Amino acid sequence: MPRVPSDDEGVASIRVSLARSGGTRRPCVRIPDDELAGRVESGRCESLTMSAGDVIRVVIEREEYHAPVTANGDGRIVRGAFDNRRLAREIGDGANRLVEWLDANDREPGDSVVLDVVVPGELYGFRIPGERTVYEANRGPRSSLADIARDLDG
Repeated sequence: MPRVPSDDEGVASIRVSLARSGGTRRPCVRIPDDELAGRVESGRCESLTMSAGDVIRVVIEREEYHAPVTANGDGRIVRGAFDNRRLAREIGDGANRLVEWLDANDREPGDSVVLDVVVPGELYGFRIPGERTVYEANRGPRSSLADIARDLDG
């Protein structure tokens, strides 16, 4: 698997803000509009290619998780990252690795983190601004295989 540093020219890095998740005090990540309006700090990114209802792969501190993308009146949000796709679809059944990471790094609504677009539409990373990391840029299964697996999973 190719290893890709977060400061590689092929990785788009976007500063994203944390918001409050619904009526809870837990933070969630607000995903900017696809236009990105000047928020790309490095790399190239034409679109984040994620929609509400998608489950994306995210890397947090070199561990890969699955995160459901949802939407509210303000746009797309990621409320959690979970150990597998099933847990991501059944929110509330597993440890929320995103919230654990944000808590461990004293991040709360109003703060920001960096969203790295490692493989557009497939693999993203979260990191603290100013920190550098290395990603294993493995591609997921081809779309048709992923769709079949999703159908079998329910």
